[in-house]
Amino acid sequence: MKSPERAAVDAFRGALIADAIAMPVHWYYNQQALARDYPEFAAAAPAGYLAPKSPHADSILWRSSYVPANEKGDILREQAQYWGQRGIHYHQFLAAGENTLNYQLAIELATLVRGDRDYDPERWLQRYVAFMLTPGKHRDTYVEEYHRHFFTNYAAGRKPISCGVRDVHIGGLVPVPALVAALGPKHPELRRIVRVHVGLTHKDDEVLEAADTLARMLVRLCAGDDLRTTILEEAPDWISAAKVREWEQHPDHVVVGGRLSSACYIPDAFPAALFLAWRHAGDFAAGVCANARVGGDNCHRGAVVGSLLGASAPIPDRYVAGLQAGDRVEGLFPKRSEEVSA
Repeated sequence: MKSPERAAVDAFRGALIADAIAMPVHWYYNQQALARDYPEFAAAAPAGYLAPKSPHADSILWRSSYVPANEKGDILREQAQYWGQRGIHYHQFLAAGENTLNYQLAIELATLVRGDRDYDPERWLQRYVAFMLTPGKHRDTYVEEYHRHFFTNYAAGRKPISCGVRDVHIGGLVPVPALVAALGPKHPELRRIVRVHVGLTHKDDEVLEAADTLARMLVRLCAGDDLRTTILEEAPDWISAAKVREWEQHPDHVVVGGRLSSACYIPDAFPAALFLAWRHAGDFAAGVCANARVGGDNCHRGAVVGSLLGASAPIPDRYVAGLQAGDRVEGLFPKRSEEVSA
């Protein structure tokens, strides 16, 4: 059995892996197009990571726009030229096994917390602003809505602590596994810190409640509790045994994409992620690949699916080895001698 600390690290690593697996098929809503462009997902679990292909058949980036008020809001920089164009892949410049922007920020967060041995929201906001405004810090074309709102406020002269908005997207949960790993699942202030941190950018009650629920579940899983029991006991406002019994009669794409929207909004996205984790309990590869295969906002659902399965089940070596950020994560959380010998 994993130690609580190693289970927490695997929860974080699992979230990163789920994101990297989903990255090429992020925001595909047309199942036929996804299967045509990425036939590797016809298998229960693709052998490895895939690079994004252009054009993206379902891309609606052409409908998105962001014009910074001044240099303090210029977060698109060299990627701005691709906004407003049809067929652009949201993550066109990322390599196979690379993480999308929100997860790159989660790694920055874990790095800061591990270095400081504590969490300070002001310190994080300084790092966040510097990261987003430094040219070449990341190569991701898509910048989620909450970033755009935050830096619109920052460009208008607000202090970073006051720049967050009411955002209802599941992307707000991405930092949770990073905090659980960096602080440790036994940290007495973990739940409070999770709420404080998520609330810096996502001031929505449902997102904050989902973040707290995810943190509680991860703490229990790190202590060795059963995944399915934990989900049903800690998330009754989001998923129930009755719903699971009904949903498990159908394929994943009927539940996520039919019964529940596969889009990014937390009221459907969080239960969808919980169901995928419940259905694929004990099989990390099947769960994260199923999450990718149903499309929609699979990258950000991966924070939930990947972390819950990562904490509670073995992660295949092929996914650990192929993760671009793998060495950096392992450097933050080196295995103890007894873990290596085991």
